Amino acid sequence: MKHLARRNFLQVFGSSTALSILVGSGLLKPGMALAVEFNRSAFEAKTAADALRLIGAAGAESSPDILIKAPEIAENGAVVPIEVTSRIPGTTRLSVLVDKNPYPLALQFNFAAGATPTFQAKLKMAETSRLRVVASAAGRHYTLFREVKVTVGGCGE
Repeated sequence: MKHLARRNFLQVFGSSTALSILVGSGLLKPGMALAVEFNRSAFEAKTAADALRLIGAAGAESSPDILIKAPEIAENGAVVPIEVTSRIPGTTRLSVLVDKNPYPLALQFNFAAGATPTFQAKLKMAETSRLRVVASAAGRHYTLFREVKVTVGGCGE
C-alpha cells in the first residue's frame, strides 16, 4: 500500500515539475488555451434590442423548432436552470437573452458543423422576465420566448 502511495506521489510530482519547466521556458503559454474570440460589446449591451443588433439577430423570426425547458416559476432568481435545444438544421450558434437583466445577453454557445445544438445552464435573473433564445443557422436567425416568473423566497409576487 505504501508503495502505491509513493508511486502516485512521484508521478504527480514529476508531471508538475515537467509542466513548470515547459511554462517557465516559454514553450507552453497559458494564453494559447483561450477559447475563440467573442463579441464583448454584445455582452456589455444594456438593452435586449442593442444586444440583438450586436449579434446580428435584430430581425430574428419566430420558430417552434427551438425548445426551451425552463421553470414557469423560479423560486431563486440566482439559479434558474434552463435547457435549450435547436431542431433547426445547421444551427451554429445559440444565444440566450434575459430581457430585464442589467446585461441582457446572458450566454452564447457556438457549435461546429454536425454538433448537436443543445445545452443546459443555470441563469441569474434579476426579476421576472422574458427569456429569449436566438438560434443562428445558414445566415438566418430564429427566436423563441419564454416568460419566467422570479419569486422572492418562493412566495410569489
